[in-house]
Amino acid sequence: MPEGVSDPKNADRSGTGKNQVWEGDPDTISNNAGINKENNFEGVNVLLDQNSSKIASNDSNVEDNDLLDLLHNASKEDLSLSQPNPDISGKGSPHLADFDENTERISCIRCSVPHCNFVSECHKAIMCFTARIRDSTGELKEARGCVSQPDHVKWQCGFKEDTHKAFKIDCCQSHYCNNGSFPELPSSDTITDRNSKIAHIFLVDVLPVVLVLVFAVVVVLLIRRAHYRRLREYAASATSSLPPSHSSYRDELRVTAAGDSTLREILNDSMTSGSGSGLPLLIQRTLAKQIWLAEVIGKGRYGEVWCGIWQGETVAVKIFFSRDEASWARETEIYSTVLLRHENILGFYGSDMTSRASCTQLWLVTHYHPRGSLYDYLNNQYLDHCSLLHVALSTINGLLHLHTEIYGTQGKPAIAHRDIKSKNILVKLNGACVIADFGLAVMHTQTTGEINIGNNPRVGTKRYMSPEVLDESINTSVFESFRKVDIYAFGLVLWEACRRCESNGIIDEYTPPFHDVVPHDPSFDDMKKVVCIDQYRPTIPNRWTSDPVLAGMSKIIRECWHQNASVRLTALRVKKSLVKIAQDEMKVKFDFDW
Repeated sequence: MPEGVSDPKNADRSGTGKNQVWEGDPDTISNNAGINKENNFEGVNVLLDQNSSKIASNDSNVEDNDLLDLLHNASKEDLSLSQPNPDISGKGSPHLADFDENTERISCIRCSVPHCNFVSECHKAIMCFTARIRDSTGELKEARGCVSQPDHVKWQCGFKEDTHKAFKIDCCQSHYCNNGSFPELPSSDTITDRNSKIAHIFLVDVLPVVLVLVFAVVVVLLIRRAHYRRLREYAASATSSLPPSHSSYRDELRVTAAGDSTLREILNDSMTSGSGSGLPLLIQRTLAKQIWLAEVIGKGRYGEVWCGIWQGETVAVKIFFSRDEASWARETEIYSTVLLRHENILGFYGSDMTSRASCTQLWLVTHYHPRGSLYDYLNNQYLDHCSLLHVALSTINGLLHLHTEIYGTQGKPAIAHRDIKSKNILVKLNGACVIADFGLAVMHTQTTGEINIGNNPRVGTKRYMSPEVLDESINTSVFESFRKVDIYAFGLVLWEACRRCESNGIIDEYTPPFHDVVPHDPSFDDMKKVVCIDQYRPTIPNRWTSDPVLAGMSKIIRECWHQNASVRLTALRVKKSLVKIAQDEMKVKFDFDW
């Protein structure tokens, strides 16, 4: 027997109960050892099951009790067992698969935890082990023993080394080979260093990411706050007569001519020859990004009209539905016609195509007139002789400019509107009118004889359609036919305005033409029966004959809506007749250059 090794019998008699034999099922063994099988120490659980099922004798059980006591006293933090390592690090140790019942048996030294006292021997062992562990209190515990069963080797000697765990077992395979020193454990400073590494990883990797995310959230909130502040300034300026402060605009979105220009300066100075074709193309293509839409001011079958703010000035934005792209394209083409600009034609800034909320929007940006359309104006206001003549003369003046062809290298073709009605005539602040909505316009050049009707399936307003349009007898190959259609519709608009003019102290309520014979939304057949078959026209009150202005107006109205298109007046003849009525009314003063 090696020196320093006591008699096994004496060792057994002097034991204190730590080397008792464990018998029973795995749960009983686990409870006796004080190990919870539901924890994550898979290696220990398997060891307990194998020990309980392989008990053959008291001696074979006593061999493993020292290691079980050692595991029992291990700190749960440090005893994180890995899967068994197939290669044992012991000197001269064969592969685990080489162990079986015929393997040569050896003798080993055995001693009990915690300080390896009560030294004894164990025989018929396959391998010897030396173990050391540091518990949660920092106390070192040591043990020696042997492994007798072949299938126990991989669980007691097959643990992967972990330099961060305060638990280590060295196994060997020769007689009394575990009589050497105990395996060295990492110092407590090493474990502390591991915790420091975790803290370092948190500070270096995790904390910067968190700080960047917080910074990004703060920046987004600040940008949103600044955006809403600008929107409030725009809204406040839209309701007042003063434009927003210059600081509320982003400099990179300002399109200017020379210096700090306004829209009026751009139109007056940057456009050569006064062509009236809108803004330069570069400016047009950036309109949608620069305009802030304030509120909806109108809706129709084509889309919506918004009041917007662009460079501190109020503009009107007509937004077409995507199905009305032909109308948008046609109106853009008409507005871009050279020499179209006129004081009684709606001013055009530009057009743009953009996308909002995954929907394509077609924008047409024009001058804004807060009084709205003539239809709205007549519903809310009554007229005197002066304002009536102002409305009539300004409207026919714009229509005459459209109908007239201007010859030259940069001439203007003759244009027929084809949809004249009170809703397509806007009222300026001075009471004059401008003509809008050119989606159905027709262009004609006399030198070539070409009539450009455009590719637009939309038709005009049925209530204002002339007899030749309703009965489809219009000759579309002659441009003069389209001029006569406009004159017929102008006669109906003139009748609407005259009804709201005071005569003999009486003012009629506003009503649309044919309100007494057709429904609110008449069909094509309804209008055809009334206008073509019955040849009915809106009623002219008898009291108008006693009013010189209204009497002259009623004569012009009858000649404008005559059943025979060839008998109707031309725009120039209507203008001259209205000027004569205005001259006879000495109280009337006009700013027009007749």
